[in-house]
Amino acid sequence: MSAAEVTAYIEAQDEPKRATLSAMRELILEVEPGLEQVIAWGSPAFKFGGKYVVGLCAFKNHLTLSPQSAEVMAAHAADLADYVVSKSSFQFDVDAPLPKSLIEKLVKARLAEIS
Repeated sequence: MSAAEVTAYIEAQDEPKRATLSAMRELILEVEPGLEQVIAWGSPAFKFGGKYVVGLCAFKNHLTLSPQSAEVMAAHAADLADYVVSKSSFQFDVDAPLPKSLIEKLVKARLAEIS
């Protein structure tokens, strides 16, 4: 499982999902360039030190981001108030990447949690 497989997953999506997932991937890697890119549970995921940090997934009418932690989700509930949220992931629009500030908060919180 590799960055090439993540690229293949993203490229297999219709627009605008493809562009949004590509932008999300870039944002995540800007926050932590050392993340390993893999396919897990059939969709892109990013690992650090062998532990999952964040995952992305495309669905018919939305995309999801999962910080791989219910605790991180709960700690950032106020930041996620405008999204459809589950225990460990949340939905966002297929045509709009999440704000970099939100990605930074979630990725950094998850990295701190697994350190």
